[in-house]
Amino acid sequence: MIVCVPVLPDGTVDPRWGRADRLAVADVEDGRVRSWEEHQVDWSVRHDEGSAARHHARVARFLLDHHVHDVVAHHVGEGMVRQLGIMKVVLHLGAEGDARAAVVRALASDTAPPGRPALLEGPADSDSTGVGPATPPTA
Repeated sequence: MIVCVPVLPDGTVDPRWGRADRLAVADVEDGRVRSWEEHQVDWSVRHDEGSAARHHARVARFLLDHHVHDVVAHHVGEGMVRQLGIMKVVLHLGAEGDARAAVVRALASDTAPPGRPALLEGPADSDSTGVGPATPPTA
């Protein structure tokens, strides 16, 4: 399964999906990361170049080009949640810490139908919900 996660230079999850500078695309099988490829996307700069629709199209093109099935992120805005739902991309929210471990945890707790966010359990030091600020959109 192909999974995408925003990453910081130290290998942890970047909390900024739409403004991430780097994304990792991982191929995960049987709970193991088989391959891991990082891509410089510079969305922190490109996010404000043009309209929100243009940026969402840029994100969609990346996901389609890399055949991404799941996105693992700390937080994603409501517009992007809707877009990922339309694309049938499974969204896992609340990710933090080591990005590779977050990807494996997300798939191990895969409870979300395509396009609906699953809330991941955070580390023991997260808030009482275990997911920090990540919340699913209201219907």
